[in-house]
Amino acid sequence: MARSSFYYYARQFKKTDKYESIKSQIQSIYYKHKGRLGYRRITLVIRREGLLINHKTVLRLMREMNLKSIIRVKKYKSYKGDQGKIALNILDREFIAPAPNQKWATDVTEFNVQGEKLYLSPLIDLYNQEIISYEISERPTFKSIVNMLDKAWSKVKKTKGLLIHSDQGWQYQMKQYQYILAQKGIVQSMSRKGNCLDNAVIENFFGTLKSELYYLKKYTSRNQLKKEIQEYIQYYNKDRIKSNLKGMSPIEYRAHYNNKSNS
Repeated sequence: MARSSFYYYARQFKKTDKYESIKSQIQSIYYKHKGRLGYRRITLVIRREGLLINHKTVLRLMREMNLKSIIRVKKYKSYKGDQGKIALNILDREFIAPAPNQKWATDVTEFNVQGEKLYLSPLIDLYNQEIISYEISERPTFKSIVNMLDKAWSKVKKTKGLLIHSDQGWQYQMKQYQYILAQKGIVQSMSRKGNCLDNAVIENFFGTLKSELYYLKKYTSRNQLKKEIQEYIQYYNKDRIKSNLKGMSPIEYRAHYNNKSNS
């Protein structure tokens, strides 16, 4: 082999080997989070671990290793026409909240397991996208909405002035639902008819949950899926970092707010 060729291949080997430890770190983060993190959030994790790296480098290395985060699909629609009183769209896409427990959003999504249905009804805080409470049921009943609210009241005592936003689903048009909110001093807000962007934060959560959990495998029973949804929500609140939360998880971001408020 000519000397020039030898040095060329030696340089190429070194160039490839240069990223070996970073690739290993990327793979470790990717599989720890079960393929749920894209290159931007993997970059955030690496930086939190003390290594300054460009997100474009992470993207390139992930492509070389054929590591991709998963894509999202569609939602269950609970709208069944006018069933009661439609509230005004007070939220009006103002998804930013200056503090916890000022603006919450809710909706219902549907899962299919071997021809059987499962329904998830969560409440999400728009301040830090934390799931405050949720209910999983085999039918989309009003009782499941009440259970979700009762779990929220057990965590958050001061509700006067809190705004809860939803779509125009039949559950949220019911007099009983509106009475419960009024008794707690809560302001009700509803999306405009057929406009999912008015409730974008909860829609994004459903898309994330389904792409990072539900679509990854075939479930054999509703109990199996229910258990994994419960585990995922715990992971989502405690460990899933977000770039719009300064690289923190929802619970970390709330703790950061509490520390600032108390200092």
